[in-house]
Amino acid sequence: MPEHDFPFDPSYGYDLAGLLAIAPPPEPAGFVETWRARYAAALAIDPAPQVRVSAARRPGFRVLDVEYRTTDGFPIRGWLLLPEAASPRLGLILGHGYGGIEAPDFPLPRADAAYLMPCFRGLCRSARAPIATEPHWHVLHDLDKLERYILRGCVEDLWTATTALLMLCPWLAGRIGYLGISFGGGIGALALPWETRIARGHLNVPTFGHHPLRQTLPCIGSAEAVQRFVAAHPDAAETLRCYDAAVAARHLRQPMHLALALFDPVVPPPGQFAIYNAIPGEKVRFVLPAGHFPYPRQAAREAALLKSLATFFAPLAS
Repeated sequence: MPEHDFPFDPSYGYDLAGLLAIAPPPEPAGFVETWRARYAAALAIDPAPQVRVSAARRPGFRVLDVEYRTTDGFPIRGWLLLPEAASPRLGLILGHGYGGIEAPDFPLPRADAAYLMPCFRGLCRSARAPIATEPHWHVLHDLDKLERYILRGCVEDLWTATTALLMLCPWLAGRIGYLGISFGGGIGALALPWETRIARGHLNVPTFGHHPLRQTLPCIGSAEAVQRFVAAHPDAAETLRCYDAAVAARHLRQPMHLALALFDPVVPPPGQFAIYNAIPGEKVRFVLPAGHFPYPRQAAREAALLKSLATFFAPLAS
């Protein structure tokens, strides 16, 4: 366990065997029907994507600024990266964490992919009042309104991103994957069960898994903000039941690759593993010593993860 000075244990007393035994919470009535209806409505959106040459630079890629329209007429902005050497053989949509994304400069698993990097509504390039950009406020936006909770919109942003990518690169149909980290990992777990156009997915330390258990585990960051809000507004727990990534993961049918932390003060590992454990089909488990916290030989472990992801997404390029 990494050395730390938190007033709680970010491993929560679980070893790997204990984490692998965590089951997802019960599924609310109408869960599947509700999410399928939302997906169908999002498919009817014309995102009308627009691109222009970006001031950002990335060796080996042509970088374009991209903007598209999602549900509620919300404008989403981000980047599209296209390989300079040849036409992309696969497309990968990247879902960022609550730390945001200010530039397309982080490690990428494949040089032959087109990368769409949208900023989810209210965050980074897609910031817009009255949605707060700070994670501990963003995660609470409309939490008291089941049909308006911010996570619904962010899931829809991913679905419309898929439509936008296929409009920009139609030859990539059937060759699209998703990579989401932390916040983006939880959004991916909520979105991919209903998204038939994404063939493979990777979730890195995904959040929003097993809300009833998460509410009992001390932590920091956005999860702590949710705990405080629900303590003051108990009815909000019903909203969380309908946005539980571990419940949604029961319905994942794509091959999935998950990077899961044994120690994480921001996204408690029991919630991460509840998502992994719920997946019924083909899945790859990649264990990290820690998430949202530095640990010894971290660079080597992250390099191994990139190599694993390059292999996992290779079938999309064949």
